[in-house]
Amino acid sequence: MTERYSRKERRTLLWWEIGSITFVMLAGSMFHFIYELSNFNPVAAAFGSVNESTWEHLKLFFWPGLAVVLVQHAFVKDFATNYWWAKAAGLVTVPVGVIFSFYAYVGVVVPLQGEGTLFGAIGTGLIGVLLGSRVTWRILNGAEVPKSRAWWAAGVFIALTAAFIGFTFYPPEFFLFEDFFGYTYNGEYGILEDYSKHLVFVEGTP
Repeated sequence: MTERYSRKERRTLLWWEIGSITFVMLAGSMFHFIYELSNFNPVAAAFGSVNESTWEHLKLFFWPGLAVVLVQHAFVKDFATNYWWAKAAGLVTVPVGVIFSFYAYVGVVVPLQGEGTLFGAIGTGLIGVLLGSRVTWRILNGAEVPKSRAWWAAGVFIALTAAFIGFTFYPPEFFLFEDFFGYTYNGEYGILEDYSKHLVFVEGTP
């Protein structure tokens, strides 16, 4: 770890990372249901999961993570170097980590135990979030990067935001975007015509 941070500054950054992991996991769990709880409001669709595809679950970690990035900056901007680049790299790492850990779980663990579990799925999300936090921490404490990287980071934030909103309403017909309810692909993408199988809190269909 470099010496450019004081002990207090390093401790502040560490607590922010711990808090970020906790918040993203808790908020992400709640975001899973906001589309249903909003009575299938199209605005909520951009932020919550509209089906059980892998892609829709990545949104659950992105939006809370982006919120932490914007809030944290106000508290560490006076001393944190590489901030925007570190956070952009972390936000990119999370979905990559989730995708690889989830399909490893589906391909190895699920066949062995006969079915998938909620805790298994949550665990794959936690792996992705932990990896993203690790990458962020390394860059925050690594060699200082050129200031121009902040512009690249802004491009990453914009691209991810556009992708998570856009692919909700116009999903590619690719397995990452296909509804995977019950760990079975069913040929549906994006906003579904019938949510009767997916409902947790609301009776009936929209």
